[in-house]
Amino acid sequence: ACNPPVGNLATGRTPVTTTTCGQNSTELYCFYPDQNLLHHVSPGCGQPRCTKCNINQPDNSHLPADMTDDFFANPMSWWQSAQGVHREEIRLDFETEFYLTHVIAVFKSPRPAAMVLERSQDYGQTWRPYKYFSVNCTATFGLQDDLIEEGSMCTSRYSDAMPCTRGEVIYRALSPANKIEDPYSPEAQDLLKLTNLRLLLLKRQECPCHGSGLVEKPQRFAHYAIYDLIIRGSCFCNGHAEECELANRTGVTENMVHGKCVCRHNTAGDHCEKCAPLYNDQPWKPGDGKTWAPNECRKCRCHNHAESCHFDLSVWLASGKRSGGVCDNCKHNTEGHRCQRCKPGFYRDRGKPMSSPEVCKPCACQPMGSANATFSSSWRCHPRTGFCYCKPGVAGPNCDRCLVGYWGFGENGCRPCDCARDCDQHTGTCFDGEPFFNIPIGGRIPDLVQTPSNESEEEWKWNDHEQGFSALRHPEKCVCKEKVLGSVSDFCQMKYAYVIKARILSAHDKGTHAEVVVKVKKVLKSGKVKIARSNRSIYPESWTNRGCTCPILNPGTDYLIAGQEDSRTGKLLVNMNSLVKPWKAYLGKQVSDILRTGCK
Repeated sequence: ACNPPVGNLATGRTPVTTTTCGQNSTELYCFYPDQNLLHHVSPGCGQPRCTKCNINQPDNSHLPADMTDDFFANPMSWWQSAQGVHREEIRLDFETEFYLTHVIAVFKSPRPAAMVLERSQDYGQTWRPYKYFSVNCTATFGLQDDLIEEGSMCTSRYSDAMPCTRGEVIYRALSPANKIEDPYSPEAQDLLKLTNLRLLLLKRQECPCHGSGLVEKPQRFAHYAIYDLIIRGSCFCNGHAEECELANRTGVTENMVHGKCVCRHNTAGDHCEKCAPLYNDQPWKPGDGKTWAPNECRKCRCHNHAESCHFDLSVWLASGKRSGGVCDNCKHNTEGHRCQRCKPGFYRDRGKPMSSPEVCKPCACQPMGSANATFSSSWRCHPRTGFCYCKPGVAGPNCDRCLVGYWGFGENGCRPCDCARDCDQHTGTCFDGEPFFNIPIGGRIPDLVQTPSNESEEEWKWNDHEQGFSALRHPEKCVCKEKVLGSVSDFCQMKYAYVIKARILSAHDKGTHAEVVVKVKKVLKSGKVKIARSNRSIYPESWTNRGCTCPILNPGTDYLIAGQEDSRTGKLLVNMNSLVKPWKAYLGKQVSDILRTGCK
């Protein structure tokens, strides 16, 4: 924790007073010289001196600024009130918040018989007392004298009329009665912090030297006068700065205590009262005045895509109080709490680090061949690979051509060839002389784009309304022979353990196997493995590390799935002998009828 140096807050600042001697016209006043009143002697106080004051005559003016000038350079300058006033106010207004340590007022006139020192913490809207001063605390303020009761708000210590000049009034904010362990705690701030300070001079008293032989008029002695007003304190920085600079002012005075902190520990604000814009990953705290721990602000992880972040309590609590920063206005087409993923319509360039401005590249989908309504409608292409989501029968990373065995690229995708083998993609004419593509499970598929699988989950997180979709499923690169729904006897011979209607939510490459997450919508048949109408996983047995599952399962599509089970592990399996067909109502009814009447 840091502490700025203590100085005289009054230096360079001019107090405001209710009156000033000679403000309307020249006044004649009298006083006793300093040297005659060093000791309490009576009679023999010496002869008083009389002179004139006028604020418009430099040699005869005694302005409020004379209280706060350099008392070493100008020891004989002072402020003086108008004659005859009983109640006088001296107020010093600061441009910002400061910490007070003590106040010293050196009077030229006899010290007041009663006065109050007050402070404001809201720029003069409300005031609270620091200390009451009186010859008789009980009679004047109804308070006990702190000479009798330690810690009382009133004292008679500085209210004696003697000495008649250069008598001092002293207030210490930190005293045995006001013990502060942590100078940045709320209790310390309540005591020490201020925006304004004022002295209310409530009752004059005469110098005891006024005897029966006084030749001058008594009213010429009836004024307040102060040589020096010293207010010791420092700028207020919450333990995060050790120097301060000019705040909201233009004039600069030597040795002036400035109010704007030069913040350290990644903090910001005039008083280092908040974290710097990109350092809000944990709650701001003041420096610890007991252990001197700095309590620095921590930088948010925005991957160089944001200039600021804010602290979010819900994120902080959800992380176990480890990280609460949420990045603001992510740039470079990124989004997320930490600008850690690409926005819809963009995908991550794996050749660049996450902090690169070019990490997110725009999708390049062919408008006619790409699907508008995918399982997550905001994504135009796969956010990790850039592969586009294609319409039925359409293939290619950009959905710009028909799958093998399909033709007629257009608004509705591509149509299946009405052939035993492949057909012309433009006309649908069958290629009778060419062999049908037959890629064995685990076989190599030409020009397949490999996708890295060593991604950390922390690097890629999904919101609740989005479903994860791994690089596993790219049907445009896969050729699968699908099982058809044949006769009743063919269906029954397969002895399927389960038959369900399910929507494919996502597919995941687990490295050694594939896992497809589905939402079960209807259970037509179940075996030993219990199946509920909820989300669960099914496991394709026909799988390669090349990104294909057979039979084809497209996320966002409802399927009729009939397959086997592994009762030992409780897994539902699909393979090339499984029946997997896009769901149609008539198909569901047909299978239900077979299950009810045909398979006995």
